[in-house]
Amino acid sequence: MTDTNYPDNQDLGIRSGKLLVFGGSYSNLQALESLRTIADQLQIPPHNIICTGDIVGYCAQPEESIQFVKNWGIQAIQGNVEQNIIRGEDDCGCNFTEGGRCDLFSRTWFPYAVQTLSAKSVDWLRTLPLQLSFHYADKSVTVLHGAATGIADFVFASTPWSVKENTFAATGADVVLAGHAGLPFADKQVSDTGIDRYWLNAGVIGMPANDGTPRVWYLLLDDKDGAFTYSFHAFTYDNLAAHQLMMTNQLPESYAQTLLTGIWDNCEILPDAEKVLQGRAIMLY
Repeated sequence: MTDTNYPDNQDLGIRSGKLLVFGGSYSNLQALESLRTIADQLQIPPHNIICTGDIVGYCAQPEESIQFVKNWGIQAIQGNVEQNIIRGEDDCGCNFTEGGRCDLFSRTWFPYAVQTLSAKSVDWLRTLPLQLSFHYADKSVTVLHGAATGIADFVFASTPWSVKENTFAATGADVVLAGHAGLPFADKQVSDTGIDRYWLNAGVIGMPANDGTPRVWYLLLDDKDGAFTYSFHAFTYDNLAAHQLMMTNQLPESYAQTLLTGIWDNCEILPDAEKVLQGRAIMLY
């Protein structure tokens, strides 16, 4: 997972107060703008806001999105998209099936993102760590993109706990805040020593969650009275503008349609348990 050209883990020390966590803005500036408005309304300062990677992605404004996140001053890590941009690769490194629809579409949107980004934005991406760690509500927290076993490893709600356990063992975390999967979920287990462990994925804000609605998701953590709690929240934004920008810039039409329909073009990355949920509105409140 690590590379000597990149910072590995950044220790943020102790955090307190409400934390807002989100993933995958995917070059969707309109979603980012709406989320910042929400954060301001909740009075959550930038140092308590965390992005789990893939600032850049399918949508039409990669340069603007990076500059927005940079100027916002929030905490962020590299996703596989950022890592492959830095490395000068010719695809997003999303661990899709070679020759599948996602792989083929990446041959359109990834070069567009690379060509659109300024050298200064790419230099800033190089400053992002691969992981964050901190203590919160008496728990050890690790933020990563896919899993400790790989930045582009897909982990879903249905992924066996034995697989997730590898990341807990590698990081020593009580709470893992992950990205990459595109779907919001929580999985909690009690360890052999009686310690609660949480795998939390905030979902992404750049694309809907395949549930037949245009909503996108973020996660709130709270330490009120010293107790660790979490809640998922959905919001809408100007998806019509984001859709039109994708069409204007000749990005994959099916991805642009997903912004409107809330249905993914394909489910090739999903386990069967998640595939059958396509089109069913997510209820995580």
